[in-house]
Amino acid sequence: MSRLFLTSAVESKDELEEKLERSYQFLQSITGGLSDKDAYEALNKALLKEKGYEEVSLGLLVTILTEPHNAARGYRDLTLISNDGLGLVLTSLSQLVLDRYLRFTDVVKGQVVWLLREMIKNAVNNVENLCWNLMRHAAGGDVSAKNITLIESLLDVLTEYRSWLDKFPLLIASVVYTYLRLIEDHNAPYLANLRQKEVTFLISLIRERFNDCIAIGRDLVRLLQNVARIPEFEQLWRDILTAPRTLSPTFTGVLQLLQARTSRRYLQSRLTPEMERKLVFFTSQVRFGNHKRYQDWFQRQYLATPESQSLRCDIIRFIVGVIHPTNELLCSDIIPRWAVIGWLLTTCTSSVAVSNAKLALFYDWLFFDSEKDNIMNIEPAILVMHHSMRSHPAVSATLLDFLCRIIPNFHQPLTDKVRTGIFSSLRKILEKRVVPSLVPLFDNAKLDPELRNMVRETFREFCNAGAPESSSRLEEAHSARFDDGEADHRINNAVNNHVLDNEPAFSDDEEEQPLTISALEEDSDEDDDDIPLSKVRLKEKTQDKLDESVEGPIGDLLVKLHQEKDAERRCGLMEDIIQNLVTFEGDDEEALPVIAKTLCHYIQEDFGEDFFPESLSEGKLLESIKSPLFVLFQTLHNFSKQDEEGKEVLYKLTAEMRNFRDSVGYLLLYFLKVQSRTENKREDQTKASALKVSVYKEYCQYSDKKIDASLLDDLVACHVSDTKLMMWIVPDLFRDFKHQTVNNAQIIRVIISAIDSRQLQTLVGKVLQGHLVMFKSENILPLLKLTLSWESIEQFFFWQLIHAHDISIDTVLPLVTQLDYEQHSEALTAVTLMLKQEKPNADYVKYLFSRDISDNGDLFVFTIVKYWCDEYIDKVAELISSLLSTRYPSSSPNKRKRTGGKTLSATVPSSDQVLGHLEQLRIICERHDCMAIYTLDSMQRALNIAMNNSTDGQKKQFGQLFALLEEEEEVSATKSRSQGRGRKPVNKGSATTTTTSTSNKRAAVRDICDSSEESSEEEEIVKPKQPKKRKKVMSDSD
Repeated sequence: MSRLFLTSAVESKDELEEKLERSYQFLQSITGGLSDKDAYEALNKALLKEKGYEEVSLGLLVTILTEPHNAARGYRDLTLISNDGLGLVLTSLSQLVLDRYLRFTDVVKGQVVWLLREMIKNAVNNVENLCWNLMRHAAGGDVSAKNITLIESLLDVLTEYRSWLDKFPLLIASVVYTYLRLIEDHNAPYLANLRQKEVTFLISLIRERFNDCIAIGRDLVRLLQNVARIPEFEQLWRDILTAPRTLSPTFTGVLQLLQARTSRRYLQSRLTPEMERKLVFFTSQVRFGNHKRYQDWFQRQYLATPESQSLRCDIIRFIVGVIHPTNELLCSDIIPRWAVIGWLLTTCTSSVAVSNAKLALFYDWLFFDSEKDNIMNIEPAILVMHHSMRSHPAVSATLLDFLCRIIPNFHQPLTDKVRTGIFSSLRKILEKRVVPSLVPLFDNAKLDPELRNMVRETFREFCNAGAPESSSRLEEAHSARFDDGEADHRINNAVNNHVLDNEPAFSDDEEEQPLTISALEEDSDEDDDDIPLSKVRLKEKTQDKLDESVEGPIGDLLVKLHQEKDAERRCGLMEDIIQNLVTFEGDDEEALPVIAKTLCHYIQEDFGEDFFPESLSEGKLLESIKSPLFVLFQTLHNFSKQDEEGKEVLYKLTAEMRNFRDSVGYLLLYFLKVQSRTENKREDQTKASALKVSVYKEYCQYSDKKIDASLLDDLVACHVSDTKLMMWIVPDLFRDFKHQTVNNAQIIRVIISAIDSRQLQTLVGKVLQGHLVMFKSENILPLLKLTLSWESIEQFFFWQLIHAHDISIDTVLPLVTQLDYEQHSEALTAVTLMLKQEKPNADYVKYLFSRDISDNGDLFVFTIVKYWCDEYIDKVAELISSLLSTRYPSSSPNKRKRTGGKTLSATVPSSDQVLGHLEQLRIICERHDCMAIYTLDSMQRALNIAMNNSTDGQKKQFGQLFALLEEEEEVSATKSRSQGRGRKPVNKGSATTTTTSTSNKRAAVRDICDSSEESSEEEEIVKPKQPKKRKKVMSDSD
């Protein structure tokens, strides 16, 4: 159990968590039970040890974060022992907040704010970075209690230590940008106090530090527009428009703000780090055509509530201003930015949010300056309109209408400036050939005539230009697919992001700068340089030199390899490179990262997706591994097989290559399977498998990754690239690495999320053939619980595989008590079908009746009981009555011994739970005219015991249930107890019909209903020649 983080039963601690835990345990071992004086001496002694300072500091940090009652003492000790101004602790905490804040426990989250306050109070250097990282988790579009608590706590700290805040101009601008955005969400009456605190704080900060706020640029105006109706901001707007110099002597007016592009650090700050990771992955890894499930997940996770609609503007501004793809991405089949933005626009449910989203999309157009602004900021909007015209003309129409109307309506005194900015944008778009012509867009027959005339009038300059002949053809080749997830409708790679496939794509490669979220330095000019998406990261990384060359013989060989086109000669050159590498010694290995990077670049075609053969014959498989990359793998395999010297440097090289190509791992797995399949005979399979495992384990060792983590990364990369290849290597992974893969939730989900129904059929077939084992009954319950949060189709696939593995109902049944009828329908359906195959027993009934009583139409227990009653009504009644009777030990009869069969350690339900389920069954049975189970002797005895031992409250609560017994007692006042039992119906004649057989007595009452019209049917049912029909009394009347 982690002290700092919320963890599930199947999650293991990573290195950082283990390090923090060790530090805490070390601290406790040297100071536990000591007085303050003795503890201080013990700490000083510990500091003398190697890494003693780090362990003590981190141990004290964990103490402060997890033990509020010891936090003050821990902070005091921390300041006493610190020799770096708390630098180590601050760096560690900032990174924890950035990467793992959402996993913190509520106690830890509160203590982080407490520690921030203490550090600010004591003027600790660089604490502004921690404040910045923590502020990023104050999410927009989220009014949950936890988020509001964080927002208000940070606001209190910043208000209390305003004099400290004034020392950091960049942080002031970030605080203003953040809280201006958050005020928009806090319009509910119960948030009125918080909103007023925010308004008071911001008005004071903006007016007193307006020079610092100017640095935000044009998005400051956008956010101020959203809060303009608040009286305090209304007055601020008047000053901005009519008396700008009262705010700052250097401020000339609103135009000064609008002509300054907003730094990406502010756009980035309004997305939480977790949300940013998802968007970066979405726009850099997800193929166009496979994006639907990712969109659905993102929608459920972040955009499902009415309040979250305002978040769409933040996301669009982030995509437009921060995510700038490289040329490689622009020419790939990765989902382009315009498609993501189109999806955000078309799924918005609020008219206000839609208008704001359009403004966010076009905001950089309004005052575009080709000398200062970047074309990547205006590219998405024109492509959304262009690609939507064919299949989503309404999207194009509404955007064109907005573009026309924004010119005179944005701000009347600046109408000419807005028109100039938009026209400059369109000229730049044509100059860079983002689209070949604007005529098919601006003068399109699909537009409403009135809108078409308005567009022609507004953009006459661009409607008169001649359209290239190819434009209509290209328009047909493109259509917006915001919500189409079918792979066979993917846009052609070469024209995915731009219209012309013979024009050079553009990006910001020449302006690349590393992005560091936690750095807050006053270098806004440099920060404004755009970076390609591939460099957007959440941690600072060393920027590799792109032009660094490899010298010496290896460098010459690499150049030859790059220039050589013949496949066989390329393999020969790779062998020569390997021969040179194995002689590396000592300092020579420092060149491996550069060699790895250069090699990955020169053999990039080896990482393509078309090497996996359609036909898996031995010849085709061997042909597929004839390339320089596989020559390296072949050498690794041979060296490991013969344990030759030199393999270490090759493993290091392969591990370094992984840093530049994430496909290295799964390609190694592919090679190892091909090698073992084509080279070894059946009797050598065990030895070949062991060698395969050995090679991959060493590869993981040199990559500094655990085997399970490495396998997960490789499967993720493989399923993104080629699901057929993934399907081919999966059975071997579960056989060769069963300890790491079997019951591994993350690995199993990656596989299930990538496959289709045909591939599921293949997996099921391999399971039945004995070639694949993905699950074991031991410890499978934590996995079952984790799957409850998976997507619906993933859960259905998962349960199909569970059934294929013959996982018994005894293993699965403990899950029943935790399943919600509305939220976990997939799992409940699977368990229902498994119980359908079983005969009722005491443990099954205990688990069913241990479920929570709910009023949401939960029919699970009724369904199972009704189905069993069709065949085993006496057995079911006996089991339920025994369960009910044993809830009252002092009154229960002698228990029967249970015979044979496997028993489960079932949770025993309370009397209230059993009676509650019986009451719900009664209500449903009355509705379906199937009350016979309540008339059986065993059930009557159990109800009698329950009623006699119930409290007054229970008798009142379950009065109608006990009434079944009471009405019977009225009947039995004139008849012996051995005769048929039942509720007294309207048609009393049927109820008093008797025969000599007890079973016939029960049959006589099983279909009693409140309608005398069915008396003829009831008389027919009680004929002695049909006693066995009593077992079908639970069937629906219809």
